[in-house]
Amino acid sequence: MSLTAKMITVDCPDPRKLAAWWATALGVESVEDFEEFVMLGAQPVALGFQRVPEPRQGKNRMHVDFVADDRVAEVERLVGLGATVVGENSVPGLTWVTLQDPEGNEFCVSGP
Repeated sequence: MSLTAKMITVDCPDPRKLAAWWATALGVESVEDFEEFVMLGAQPVALGFQRVPEPRQGKNRMHVDFVADDRVAEVERLVGLGATVVGENSVPGLTWVTLQDPEGNEFCVSGP
């Protein structure tokens, strides 16, 4: 038996608003809106945004990692869209920046 990741779903209070931010950030035009659930397609793994009544508490226990051809330029672009830089990390051969989307969900961008 094997598993294949098809979608990562983010719980949030306003799925349309957060999905719109991510659609802009990722350059995605394929958006399916089911009111309480909004899905961005056309990615290797789809992103879903699901309405939940309770606010997020504490640090994300899971996050998405992205790779960019130009990490520095991509981080600057995302910050210009409203992301917040949390910090930069590196290990030999790999550098990444941890950011938060407008609702505080963490994600990383790695690359040269």
